[in-house]
Amino acid sequence: MQLEGLHHVTLITGDARRNLDFYTRLLGLRLVKKTVNQDDPTVYHLFYADELGSPGADITFFEYPGARPGRAGAGMVHRITWRVGSEEALAFWAARLGTEGIPVTWVDGRLRFHDPEGLELELAVTGTGDEPLVAAHPQIPAALALQGFDGVRAYAADPEAGRDFMEGTLGFAPAGPDAAWDVRGEARGGHYELDEAPAEPGAGGAGTVHHVAWASTMEDHERWRGRVVLAGRSPTPIVDRFWFRSIYFREPGGVLFEIATLGPGFTVDEPLEQLGQSLVLPPAFEHLRERIERTLTPLPGPASPAQHG
Repeated sequence: MQLEGLHHVTLITGDARRNLDFYTRLLGLRLVKKTVNQDDPTVYHLFYADELGSPGADITFFEYPGARPGRAGAGMVHRITWRVGSEEALAFWAARLGTEGIPVTWVDGRLRFHDPEGLELELAVTGTGDEPLVAAHPQIPAALALQGFDGVRAYAADPEAGRDFMEGTLGFAPAGPDAAWDVRGEARGGHYELDEAPAEPGAGGAGTVHHVAWASTMEDHERWRGRVVLAGRSPTPIVDRFWFRSIYFREPGGVLFEIATLGPGFTVDEPLEQLGQSLVLPPAFEHLRERIERTLTPLPGPASPAQHG
C-alpha cells in the first residue's frame, strides 16, 4: 500500500481575478473546476491543473476577497515545486516570467519566483519518468510546459519529530540525511521536505498553503485512515467531496495533510471539454445556487477554444 505522490495543494487567495490570470494565462494551467469551498460555500474553490484535471497537477485556491497577506511559519508549507522537462524549459520560463516583470532566482539549477501574493514557487528538472501532466496553451509549447508537482517544502519547529510517522505510518522513504522524503506509488511519486522554522510565527492569509493532499486509490483509502488512527493523529471521518473522497489530519510538524482518492474525478459531472467553464456545485449545494452566485467574485469567461481544445 503506497500513496501515489501528491494529489493537490490548496491555498488561499484574496483576489480570484488576479489569481486566475496568473495561473492560467501566465503559467499555462487549465481551470478545470470552478466551484465553492464545501466547508464555506460563500467563497470560491478554484482548481487549476493539466488538460485532463489530473491528480498530481492540481493547485487549488479558496478565495477570501481582500484577505490580508499571510506568512509561512512552523506547520506551514513555504514552497511548491513543479516539474519541467529540460534545461530549455527552465530558460523559457525565466524569459516568460521576466517579460511580466517577475523576478527570478536560480538556486542549484532550479528556478524560483513568487506568485502575486508572495507564495514561493519553484521549477525543477527532476527526470522521474512519471507521465508529464501538461495543459494546452497557445503560447507555451507542450515540451516546455509545467508537468505536474514534484513536491513541497514546509517549516517545522523540530523537522525530525515526524520521521517515524512519515516513514512508519505513511510509507515515505528517506531522501537524504535531513528531514526529506519521497513517496511513490505505481504511477507517480512526490517529495516532502521540512526545514527548521523561522523565529517569527506564521500567519494564515493570502498567499499561504491551507493543506497538502496525497493521493490514494479508492481501495486503500479506508485503510490509510486506519493507519493514521493507530498513529494517534486523529483523522477526520472520510469526507465525500463528490470529485474525490478525503480524510484530514496534521502531521507531527503541524502541516495539515489530506489523503484524497484518485477518483471519481472532475468529469463525473461535466464533459472534459467543458471543464472550468461554468460554476459547478456538488448536488448537496445545488439548492443554494442563486444565493451562492450573488456572493462570488465575477470572473472572466472561459478560455478560448484555441487554448483548451
